[in-house]
Amino acid sequence: MDAVKRVLVVDDDPVVGKSFDRVLSGKGYAVITASNGEEALNKLRSENYDLVFTDIKMPGMNGLEVAEKVKASQPWLPVVIITGYGTDANEVQAKAAGVSAFLHKPLSPEMIEDSAREALMESATAAAPAESSMATAAPAPAAGFAKAATVARNIALFIAAPFIGLAYMIAFPFVGIGMVALMGGRALMKNRVARKIAVGVKNVGMIAAAPVVGLAYIIALPFIGLGMLAWAGTRALLKKAG
Repeated sequence: MDAVKRVLVVDDDPVVGKSFDRVLSGKGYAVITASNGEEALNKLRSENYDLVFTDIKMPGMNGLEVAEKVKASQPWLPVVIITGYGTDANEVQAKAAGVSAFLHKPLSPEMIEDSAREALMESATAAAPAESSMATAAPAPAAGFAKAATVARNIALFIAAPFIGLAYMIAFPFVGIGMVALMGGRALMKNRVARKIAVGVKNVGMIAAAPVVGLAYIIALPFIGLGMLAWAGTRALLKKAG
C-alpha cells in the first residue's frame, strides 16, 4: 500500500485489538482500538479513519448501533462487523446499515487481512464512479452557458436586422444624392456664377435632406446600439464560459 491505512477496532476484549494489530501493523495499516461504542464514536469525530471493525456484544452501545451511527455520519467509511454471537437477524440489520462484511469469531489472520483489503477495495470502487461523474459533469454548465449566449446573440441580430436594413434603405438614396451633388458642386465651383448657384442649391438640399437623414439615424441608432450591446455581452459571456 502507498499510504498507511488507519483502522479502528472496537471491542471490549483487548485480545481482539492485539490480534488485529499483530496481523495488520506490518502490512500498511495502523491499528487503533476502542473498548466501547462511545469511545469509538468520539475517536471517529476527532480523527480520520479508513476502516472500522466493531464487535456486536459490548457494554452500553452494541456494535450494530455503532455501525448505524458511523454510516449515518460518514457513509463513505467501510464498517466490518465481527462477533461470536452472530444471528440471521443481526446480519440483516448489519446489511441494512450498509456494513461491508459480517465476520464470525474466531478470526484467523487470513480472515482479518482479507476482510480489510476487500472492504477498502469496495470503498475505493464505490468512490471512483462518483468522482468520474463529477469530472464529466463539470464542463456541462459552461457548455450550456455558451450555447445560451449564442442563442441570445442570434435572436438579437434577427430582431435588429430588419430595422437596420430599413435605416440603410432610407439613408442610402440621400447619401447617393449627396455624393452626386458634391461631385457636381466641385465642377461648378470653377465658375463664379455657378458657384453661387451651387452653394444655394447645396444649402437648400441640406435643409431638405436633414429631416430625412435625422429620421434614418433615429430609426437606426437604437437598433445599432442594441446589436452592439448584444454582441459585446455575448463575447463577454462566451469568454466567461470558456
